[in-house]
Amino acid sequence: MTISPASASRRDFLKVSGALGLAAGLAATLAACGGSQKPTGTGTGADPSKINKDGTITAGISYELGTTGYDPMITSAALTIAANWHTLEGLTELHPATREVYAALGAELPKKVDDTTYEVTLRDGAKFSDGTAVTTDDVVFSFERVLEPTNKSTYLQFLQFVAKVEAKDATTVTIKLNYPFSLVAERLSVVKIVPKAVVEADAKAFDLMPTGSGPYKMTDNSAASQNIVFERNDHYNGPHPALAKTMTWKIMPDDTTRTNAMTSSKVQAIDAVPAANLKQMKAPVTVAAQQGFSLLFAMFNHSTFSDPKARQAVMYALDYVKICETGMSGLATPATCFVQDGHPAFKQAKTVYSYDAARAKSLLSEAGVTSLSLLCTNHGWFSSARPIIKENLEALGVSVAYDERKSADAYQLIDGSQGPWDVLIAPGDPSVFGNDADLLMRWWYGTDLWTETRMHWKGSESYTAIQALLDEAVRLEGEAQVAKWQEIFDKLSEDVPLYPIFHRKTPTAYDSQTLSGFKPIALTGLSFVDVGSTTA
Repeated sequence: MTISPASASRRDFLKVSGALGLAAGLAATLAACGGSQKPTGTGTGADPSKINKDGTITAGISYELGTTGYDPMITSAALTIAANWHTLEGLTELHPATREVYAALGAELPKKVDDTTYEVTLRDGAKFSDGTAVTTDDVVFSFERVLEPTNKSTYLQFLQFVAKVEAKDATTVTIKLNYPFSLVAERLSVVKIVPKAVVEADAKAFDLMPTGSGPYKMTDNSAASQNIVFERNDHYNGPHPALAKTMTWKIMPDDTTRTNAMTSSKVQAIDAVPAANLKQMKAPVTVAAQQGFSLLFAMFNHSTFSDPKARQAVMYALDYVKICETGMSGLATPATCFVQDGHPAFKQAKTVYSYDAARAKSLLSEAGVTSLSLLCTNHGWFSSARPIIKENLEALGVSVAYDERKSADAYQLIDGSQGPWDVLIAPGDPSVFGNDADLLMRWWYGTDLWTETRMHWKGSESYTAIQALLDEAVRLEGEAQVAKWQEIFDKLSEDVPLYPIFHRKTPTAYDSQTLSGFKPIALTGLSFVDVGSTTA
């Protein structure tokens, strides 16, 4: 039996029809509902009779336009990845809402020829938004640019199993593997197919305004307008066509501005609903808080916290109930495993951390720790949790030096060894790239940036053991593979090189009357795949 990202997980929804009570009471109103739905060519739940085919979708987005562009070879920003869901395609894709893998530019999911050979035939008549045909040369080019180490692609780390991709003929590509790999269909989705001629002609222009084969095409993303504008790609002939003629994302990083835009019907959906503003939402606005992998983690500097007892002490020092219920207004669940409860590979880890100040003090004493430098990123959505974490660690009776910085500045300090730090508290969500446990773990535990430059963990006994287990797991399938991942989860819970404090529920607000087929997602960002507008 193979386990797919769609197998699975029950999803937590908060349905609000009328004024909400205090945000702190949010957790008590969460209700579980339904399993995952399979994507279809007419939308995931959209009602064709209600959709205005010439309608417009308008959304408020919490993330600012960054300094990097949209090139799918390198981008990892939440905003650009979400935009690319709508304009670009891989041979396969993971539906943003269901996380089910489906054939996108491929006519079918990859066909296994032998243990290390797969073939994919392109969708008949597939074209880019400029009207040019998608060719096997484009596919080979797209993979080669990601696989070329000098290009420093964000996605190379997820493709170590790929030896090469080559054109078999005008319609089919052959994918040769370095070793048998059980997650080919899911993992190929990280490579978006781009037009070779357009990229080679002007890579910078492509980065700013990508040409793709997705259901929409981007027409504006200027910082001056603070809007990202999309139009239906009339050349698209795939399984998830655009159900609106145009779509505009308004960049609204300010919580109050974004909330006011939603409550005044200036937008039809917003992401990152602030817990403090939840009570402002009234019908027809629906708020959904969907449990996902997205987490807040503690990362340790192994140069100073090399003793696992010191790392375990920090984990036992945290009041998880207070952090999640008070600091996060119920929009978080204490971690009991590396992955969240509901993930296909979830099993409660061997070590589950709970608030135990006495044990934390004892472990710190055994490790000889008398002071620690605590570094936190300043992301607004966990601003009320930071004081609790700081207070928990100060209560251990050791000297705590606290530093709070923007995310980029925090990592600049760490990467450049510009200052002391022992513990970093920061968010992360590699599930935007994929949902399988191997990918989620390798994001932090398999690359030199995290393991060597940041954690200084590479080369340790536990690092070596984790790498061996990861490499063993990817060669397995089904229940044996899941069991091996769970063995890794157990070891991570004891070694805690970097470990989740909680998994987050992602709050989204949307107008259920003017959007048809909208599905809140557990990822950062918004998805309008398979969504239509009922208004002009």
